[in-house]
Amino acid sequence: MENVLNSFRLDGKTALVTGASHGIGFAMAKALSDAGAKVIFNSSSEDGLKKGLEAYRRENIDAKGYVCDVTNEDDVKKMVADIENNIGEIDILVNNAGIIKRIPMTDMSVDEFKSVIDVDLIAPFIMAKAVLPGMVKRRSGKIINICSMMSELGRETVSAYAAAKGGLKMLTKNIASEYGQYNIQCNGIGPGYIATSQTAPLREKQPDGSKHPFDSFILAKTPANRWGAPVDLAGPVVFLSSSASDFVNGHILYVDGGILAYIGKQP
Repeated sequence: MENVLNSFRLDGKTALVTGASHGIGFAMAKALSDAGAKVIFNSSSEDGLKKGLEAYRRENIDAKGYVCDVTNEDDVKKMVADIENNIGEIDILVNNAGIIKRIPMTDMSVDEFKSVIDVDLIAPFIMAKAVLPGMVKRRSGKIINICSMMSELGRETVSAYAAAKGGLKMLTKNIASEYGQYNIQCNGIGPGYIATSQTAPLREKQPDGSKHPFDSFILAKTPANRWGAPVDLAGPVVFLSSSASDFVNGHILYVDGGILAYIGKQP
């Protein structure tokens, strides 16, 4: 019997991770590289691409990067065609690119709402649509959509984000339903609150030395009693990208320290 650990290896695989020039996308791409995959990422700007390539070089990862607007179907088709013609078949797609606008619903314009839906829901549809024909032809493929706890919960000021991530959860299940017959697995990862540079202001000490109120709120709601770290997503993304998860399909793996299982502490 083959050693089960070998089923987690990604040697010879090519992984495309959108929006992976920094943050959790970068952490997941690094994990895929550590497991043996060739990593490709995109950024929406030349500056982001340059910074991303520098970050990968510092980790001794030979990543390939593209400037691509993932909400533009023509851009995506061009990028995918270039990858398939010049690098190799895309075995793994991680739809990580996303934005959030924290605006009360009645103050949010329709254009602001649509911009979040475009990046967080329409773009994963465009990306999946571009890679699926090749995966169907090869009868093999992994698509991982980065959902959120907001696929399950509501919260003030994030109506567009929650709507998009809820839609992405159902798009994940539908891709699994429609293309599972071709040995394609589509699953999601739902991160909890992750300590990144973007969330650093929410964890800064107050002038009197006390915790930021939002920091205290998250710790009180999390059984693990801590924020997640980008590395906490490494194991889940490798698992869902590997043959170890070949019979896992349409599943959302929440990496949230237990928030969704917990009602919270009694006041």
